[in-house]
Amino acid sequence: MYKRFLRPFFFLFDPEFVHHFSFAFIGFFGRIGFGPLIRAFYQINDPRLEREVFGLKFKNPVGLAAGFDKNATLYNELSDFGFGFIEIGTLTPKPQAGNPKKRLFRLKKDQAIINRMGFNNLGIEQAVVSLKKKHRVLIGGNIGKNKLTPNDQAAHDYLACLTALYEHVDYFVVNVSSPNTPGLRELQEKEPLKALLNLLMDKRQKLFASHAGVSKPLLLKIAPDLTDTQLLDIIEIVAETKIDGVIAANTTLDRKGLQSPEALICQAGGLSGKPLKNRSTDVIRFLSEKSNKAFPIIGVGGIHSAQDALDKLEAGASLLQLWTGFVYEGPSLVKKINKAILEG
Repeated sequence: MYKRFLRPFFFLFDPEFVHHFSFAFIGFFGRIGFGPLIRAFYQINDPRLEREVFGLKFKNPVGLAAGFDKNATLYNELSDFGFGFIEIGTLTPKPQAGNPKKRLFRLKKDQAIINRMGFNNLGIEQAVVSLKKKHRVLIGGNIGKNKLTPNDQAAHDYLACLTALYEHVDYFVVNVSSPNTPGLRELQEKEPLKALLNLLMDKRQKLFASHAGVSKPLLLKIAPDLTDTQLLDIIEIVAETKIDGVIAANTTLDRKGLQSPEALICQAGGLSGKPLKNRSTDVIRFLSEKSNKAFPIIGVGGIHSAQDALDKLEAGASLLQLWTGFVYEGPSLVKKINKAILEG
């Protein structure tokens, strides 16, 4: 029904407007008690789908990537569509409006999206308020820095987010790979990244001690545009800092092979969706093989079918995340992936 009726209607309108409209739509149906009906239609509850990864038990391996529920507004309602975990954010210490509109573009011929949102969010304090509701699903907190914070002070922003969110989320993701905050990707370079992660791990240890021995996994989200040498650096950094895993991968700046009109292709921002599928899978396989499966990987990028998901699991991913595929294929994609895993 989604692809036949709802998607053609939604795609008549501006993507960012549709996102906010969809949120209002999902929230309304949740408030009037449609949650059990949605869960009955979309969820598969089977112990064979459970995964224990970095010390957490996921009811299934399919999650919703960061960027969809930036402000932790509808994590319970979104979990009704069958997700095993929801990642909120990217969150920054202070609220920020993000980049000027228009900043979200559909490339329908490529089944892709370009975004240059720029970490638009209501800030960490508002997220904490929203997260005080009872969680029906595991929550990841994707954290970043404010646009006006210079890179030499970026650690303060990440530490502030880690501290404020610590008792409200189940794991953390350090986002230094978005292409939409000026200079952010410079923090992916080996020495700055190692220094940042060591500071965060030290802070986590102190928070662990002050929160009754509860430790929250810390992951790193990387760009798909890293070279093999840089990916080998990531493996070394994970080993040295002892972070818990990697998310591969964020959006790409690459525009090769796209079929959409030039006016769309030339838009600045990160590209997600089908064109990212192969590169994302290659990065997962490279990290898994070169590290000898030393750490868990969450695979994200270009998952538009159950087979796309199985390919990433085969390449070495322990868990999966959807974003653009959820937009193009609809919520039934989560169920299709989980059914394929059970049948595999």
